[in-house]
Amino acid sequence: MIYPVIICGGSGSRLWPTSREKHPKPFLLLPDGQCLLQKTLLRVLGLKGVKEVLTVTNQELFFTTEDIYQEVKKPKDCELNYILEPFGRNTAAAIASAALYLQRRHGPEATLLVLPADHLIQDEQAFAEATRQACLLAQKDLLVTFGIKPTHAETGFGYIEADTHRSIDHGMLVKRFVEKPDLATAQSYAAAGNFYWNSGMFCFQAGAFINEMRLHAPEILDAVEATLAASSAHENEHRLRLDAANFEKVPDISIDYALMERSEHVATVPCAIGWSDIGSWSAMCDLVGADQDGNRLTGETVSHSAFNNFVQSPDRLTALVGVQDLIVVDTPDALLIAHREHAQDIKHIVGQLKQSGHEAYLTHRTVHRPWGTYTTLEEGERFKIKRIVVKPGASLSLQMHHHRSEHWIVVSGVALIINGNAELTLNSNESTFIAAGHKHRLANPGVIDLVLIEVQSGDYLGEDDIRRFDDRYGRA
Repeated sequence: MIYPVIICGGSGSRLWPTSREKHPKPFLLLPDGQCLLQKTLLRVLGLKGVKEVLTVTNQELFFTTEDIYQEVKKPKDCELNYILEPFGRNTAAAIASAALYLQRRHGPEATLLVLPADHLIQDEQAFAEATRQACLLAQKDLLVTFGIKPTHAETGFGYIEADTHRSIDHGMLVKRFVEKPDLATAQSYAAAGNFYWNSGMFCFQAGAFINEMRLHAPEILDAVEATLAASSAHENEHRLRLDAANFEKVPDISIDYALMERSEHVATVPCAIGWSDIGSWSAMCDLVGADQDGNRLTGETVSHSAFNNFVQSPDRLTALVGVQDLIVVDTPDALLIAHREHAQDIKHIVGQLKQSGHEAYLTHRTVHRPWGTYTTLEEGERFKIKRIVVKPGASLSLQMHHHRSEHWIVVSGVALIINGNAELTLNSNESTFIAAGHKHRLANPGVIDLVLIEVQSGDYLGEDDIRRFDDRYGRA
């Protein structure tokens, strides 16, 4: 039996403005209408012998992750379980948590298949065969990596050098890991035949991994063990929330640095599986077909004397005149225009936004919540207007605001509202007023989405002006 572990996190700063810290790369829709996380789950559910999938993600991303998983039809006998991190501590902590968790549930011989949630694999059959070979190697107490056969000299990936003098059945032993090289070195690696791109995907038995961590990174393993001992499952035992005080003591380091580069028991399965980490807009460009001028366009776009551009503009008309080699990505609150040769530098814009405190690095105008979404339509001095969508059967917390009042107008659906000591039901085109300082709650008792417009007014309209008294999602 194999236990897939999906690592879902990161900020995807090179894919800004579509990717944000609270809506990262795994959630981005590809041109075919599926997101990377959805594709990853479908991929592992297609493997033989999968009865449990473990996802390690940030606790703030859990409800969006769960919403995406609910769109996937899974076998009834397959469990979807979660480890929820209070904040990121890199891949060593995430994978160690998963290994300890699965060893506790299934024993040291449990075989883990660790996959990032934000990679694209286009040859599912080749992936399944590579996984089969990796599982056979894992039974020999080896830590197995998936080495991607280079198709070109790539300076944006790390490399794995296979030891040609120590080949083994189903794969090759690893001689060393190499950092991202310069172009000349990358060209020599691509020509050598025994260098592979480091995909960041792994396969190993829980016990073998834990033994190697205890040998090479005991400080990480000890801190993660202490975290798990202080943590508890939430509600139905399918969610393990990691204790923040202990998790903060876990060193922030990648699994490559912490273990893979130090261990002498690492193997690789060379494979050609149509792999891409979708690490930049240049990679996203390749997923869209080109027109006669080399332009790759999504959304409503017109062009004149424009060549080799990429445009993603789903919500409004974009026109190109006399330009070439541009990346244009339009979202409701941010517009990116970059030269294709500088696609890797977009992360510096995110860094500037983060340093200045601009919310565009963190969230979109539409923000996902456990109960649905809200979209900021307009805001100014002392007012903010939102469109709120509440899922059927969902409910906001019982809450209160100190500095703002709210006026709710139902657009569609049915709203069940607690306002102070009163309880009322509103239908389409009906409204109510919530005064500052009043306890209130909004729920959707119907079977269709509840849509309403919220008008806020007050001296302070920040999202942190909220006091929760009761919440079904554990946020009170």
